[in-house]
Amino acid sequence: MSSPDVAVGYATSRRGVPAPASFRRWVEAALKGARRRKATEVSIRIVDADEGRALNLQYRGRDYATNVLSFPADLPPGLNLPLIGDLVICAPVVAREAAEQGKRLADHWAHLTIHGTLHLLGYDHIEEAEAEAMEGLETRVLAGLGIADPYLA
Repeated sequence: MSSPDVAVGYATSRRGVPAPASFRRWVEAALKGARRRKATEVSIRIVDADEGRALNLQYRGRDYATNVLSFPADLPPGLNLPLIGDLVICAPVVAREAAEQGKRLADHWAHLTIHGTLHLLGYDHIEEAEAEAMEGLETRVLAGLGIADPYLA
């Protein structure tokens, strides 16, 4: 597997937000865990609460900022590009959740990046069996990075 092409854009303060190299490492870990071997491109935008809320309302009909939004690429038939999609991660929500859950901030960033990347690959957690499979894969990928299971109470 070649290293993924990960473009990171910061639309908010970078204070407490990981560097692009960290996001690249986490996306790569998710791809490896999901056994994706093809060339892959992902775009990540780090946003503030206002933009996170506006996007969540526009695309999911929910009027609050959420931690991560995943937008899988919807390429026309016959257009064979390595782009799998875009992630939008809301920095203040990530920081708040990490504090509330007693998690290391970097570990929570890693988890949400991996979670969002798996969504881009088609993983979901709507049905219980899907949720168990996705959470199990996330847990294994995170363990490979030395990060504890985020689903333990």
